[in-house]
Amino acid sequence: MKKGIIGRKLGMTQIFDEIGNVIPVTLIEAGPCAVAQKKTVETDGYNALQLAFQDDKEKHQTKAQLGHFKKAGISPKRHLKEFRLEDISAVNVGDVISVDTFAAGEKVDITGITKGRGYTGCVKRWGHHILRITHGTGPIHRQPGSMGVIDPARIFKNKKMPGQYGNEQVTILNLNVVKIDAEKNLIAVKGAVPGAKGGIVFIRDSVKA
Repeated sequence: MKKGIIGRKLGMTQIFDEIGNVIPVTLIEAGPCAVAQKKTVETDGYNALQLAFQDDKEKHQTKAQLGHFKKAGISPKRHLKEFRLEDISAVNVGDVISVDTFAAGEKVDITGITKGRGYTGCVKRWGHHILRITHGTGPIHRQPGSMGVIDPARIFKNKKMPGQYGNEQVTILNLNVVKIDAEKNLIAVKGAVPGAKGGIVFIRDSVKA
């Protein structure tokens, strides 16, 4: 990984390219992120940068967190994220990482927490087929059918069942960066991004590009 940044999802819109094609994009407020900690192979066994995003009040921080930010020489922040990078020699603690580290035309991977949908059935959660509506199937149509057979006399692990749907970390790979607005700290990415409006996302250069 060469670079990364923390952002906040603003929502989706559409923009037009040079020949008039409509491109659906997700707008993300990416950075500016302050470098709160620098980890090296000599001291920690690997190279990484800990980035801090979005100012926060001191009363919302613990003493340990305030000491951490004071040591770095930055104001208290709400979100911290560590990015393992190949080369961090040119970056120091207290530096600011902005959205202009990315450029239009690049491919990025974006990680976020999906919308939580609560406890749902297997039809909504996994897309199972429902039972027939008529011909004696009874009043139940959106429940799973037979769950096991006589031979093992049990249900196998990892069977798709009702349960918690959403509210999990998801990474979308190889999203195209359509536009960068350095003045407003905005990055427009083609397609959808995990999470609700206002959710925190982590952007890094694509590992499979």
